[in-house]
Amino acid sequence: MDIYYGGTVLTMEEETDREGKVNAVCVEKGRIIFVGEEQEARQRFPQAEFHNLRGGVMMPAFIDAHSHLSSAASESLQIALENVRNMKQLREVLLEYVDRNQIKPGVWIRAKGFDHNQMEEKAFPDLEFLDKLLPDNPFLLQHKSGHMGVLNSIALEKLGITADTPSPKGGLIGKRDGRLTGYMEENAFIECLKKIGGPELNQFMDAIEEMQDKYASYGITTVQEGMMASQMIPLYRELMHRRYLKLDVVGYGDVNSAEEFREAFESSIGKYDRNFKLGGYKIFLDGSPQGRTAWMLEPYEGEEEYCGYGTLTDSQVLAAVKKAADTNMQLLAHCNGDAAADQYIRMAEKAAAEGYDIESMRLVMIHAQLLRREQMKEVKDLGMIPSFFVAHVYHWGDVHRENFGEKRASEISPAGTALKYEIPFTFHQDNPVIEPDMLETVWCAVNRTTREGRILGQEECIPVYEALKAVTINAAHQYFEENEKGSVREGKWADLVVLDKNPLKVPKEEIKNIRVMATYRHGVPVYRR
Repeated sequence: MDIYYGGTVLTMEEETDREGKVNAVCVEKGRIIFVGEEQEARQRFPQAEFHNLRGGVMMPAFIDAHSHLSSAASESLQIALENVRNMKQLREVLLEYVDRNQIKPGVWIRAKGFDHNQMEEKAFPDLEFLDKLLPDNPFLLQHKSGHMGVLNSIALEKLGITADTPSPKGGLIGKRDGRLTGYMEENAFIECLKKIGGPELNQFMDAIEEMQDKYASYGITTVQEGMMASQMIPLYRELMHRRYLKLDVVGYGDVNSAEEFREAFESSIGKYDRNFKLGGYKIFLDGSPQGRTAWMLEPYEGEEEYCGYGTLTDSQVLAAVKKAADTNMQLLAHCNGDAAADQYIRMAEKAAAEGYDIESMRLVMIHAQLLRREQMKEVKDLGMIPSFFVAHVYHWGDVHRENFGEKRASEISPAGTALKYEIPFTFHQDNPVIEPDMLETVWCAVNRTTREGRILGQEECIPVYEALKAVTINAAHQYFEENEKGSVREGKWADLVVLDKNPLKVPKEEIKNIRVMATYRHGVPVYRR
């Protein structure tokens, strides 16, 4: 039995926090058994071990509403390009990597974190550049969004892609004057990733373990595996067998392999088995706003007709909604553009009209970046949960102003509007797209400041407490775990985080500078600074 005292306890139970009398928490066998004042805790549990928070702030651990654990682990083994700002730097980084690691001819080389928006050239490297740079190794460069990238000629040849290969629906194989450019986006790029595969198993297992440590260092104890292809089933069965998962992981499988996932993870459907739970299925309805592949109802800025594009037909989306409903599973849909959001809403409404209990499914709209304010009523009526990638305001807000114009850009991630409609929204970072830094995300939601220092959509700013709810109790609700996680309450799991400052007390501009001092899962420390 452990008692934590000597600091502030932020319970995320609104009535309790308004009273402000909680300054001690008692934990036994992984559960919270007391929440209240220190003096009473000492009287009731004199035999407990006491831990002084030394002025820190204890609150429920953060819950990751959407990311990709295995992709983040895999990318940690790749060349990092986040700081590359021009083609000269790109050349130097790649050549230095080959030389330092003595990469042999024929070995695949992969790089991640590239963002053409941050390059001086505002472009991807072309095929000629890559072929001269890496003439003996197949190479894949992945955009920071994860939705597109470029390959060199050896890589294209190994994957069987020629100038005659047609672009798949919802994807693009780049060609110019009848020749391949090496550029791929959406479904075409995703198929390349599937064919290439991942690293050696033991190396990958170690990377998974290290990535969990990273999540814990940000105060997170529940993590999402946001899109599991069927090829990942053996990996997760092995992770469970070896008990490599020390955080709770919720997986969402490819809906096209739904039966395969249910059979493989029968013991994990809707409940944790060795820290893994099969939460439902995932579909993609469009692409990336910063990559100009998000599906919009109106053209991109400077375009007469181009609106991006969808990846699935209405009938395919409706079938996915029905399959999830028929198997009592949740469905997550990647929707960045308002046309993609419209498609998801319409198909959910159609299923509801056919008698499906859509509201109880808690359908999730992942990203919901350009979800329009006038679409909120339908979202609320359906019981749909928008999970906003609100940190886009800082990381790509200035790019969105160029792509969509000031008005549409100022309305991205409309958390303020969702709050007015009393919709329980969540926040996420889509790791590995950006670091799983929950406090930076809270800062973004409260301030909505871009990299260039502009305020983007002041009316969509929300109070700090509401932003914290989005990464705690609301996120627990998204996972149907609001009775187990998300707040500091007797009977819930002791998933807790200790911060060095109170996010409700510091100036809102300084929230992102708050440090995580310790993270506990089920009362056991999984991170200490």
